[in-house]
Amino acid sequence: MADMQHFFENVQLPTMPDVARDLIATMKDDEIPFEKVRSAIARDPALTAKLIRLANSARFGLPRTVSSLDEAISLVGLNQVRTLALASCMAGLFKDVPGVDAEAFWKESMAIAGYAQWLARTLGSNLQESWLAGFLLRLGELVIAQKAPEQIPAIEQLPHHAGGRWERERSLLGFAETQVTAELARRWRFPDSIVRGLETAEDPVASTPFCRLGGILHLATLLAEIGLEEPKSPADTIAALPATVTRVLQLEADWLVEHLPPVEGYVDVSVR
Repeated sequence: MADMQHFFENVQLPTMPDVARDLIATMKDDEIPFEKVRSAIARDPALTAKLIRLANSARFGLPRTVSSLDEAISLVGLNQVRTLALASCMAGLFKDVPGVDAEAFWKESMAIAGYAQWLARTLGSNLQESWLAGFLLRLGELVIAQKAPEQIPAIEQLPHHAGGRWERERSLLGFAETQVTAELARRWRFPDSIVRGLETAEDPVASTPFCRLGGILHLATLLAEIGLEEPKSPADTIAALPATVTRVLQLEADWLVEHLPPVEGYVDVSVR
């Protein structure tokens, strides 16, 4: 892999807001500290309003309308609210960049997050960690756009076949956006488990020891790209996934075909 430290030289990273720093710090606690999470979010009225809007979206199907942060936490769950808050903070840090379709970028990020959580639930992995890592996964391309904007047209060339972006990035840069995102997460002090998952997502089977989160993120990305860019039947979608990864994760193809969620269910609302 090319020297990531060298790549990050002269890159101006966005300043992490205090609320995001506080929320990241709580991810390292064995138990979620309710008051720390609640007070961190409550300090930001705009973020609070956004979370209330998200809680009222069709995705959560709540029995009544949410009108306060406390209600959102009570009905959606503290862990989920924290994850959504962090995702919203991350999305707000990056401006749209020339050559990258912003709407498509964030829609795909939401789809990757959704499929990552679905796979994590299937495998008994951490749901919120998987969702957040999936949402963060593509942020590396926005850093690439700052460091090497001349490469973006080639990276974003059409058509967007599943996995094609990683191949083009590795050919042009020597690494994929997932490794850039991992370094970004490391510098922002995300938990080591998320950093490792991002670091191995592009080629999880090549990593020793195997990282389950990396495998989840790899499959989630392919499912999102297929669903959004080249829709197939559930059977053809699962057949297009790398058997080496599904085998290591011990995922049954027939079960995946039968239970594969439609991508539309993950992109009905934006955290931006």
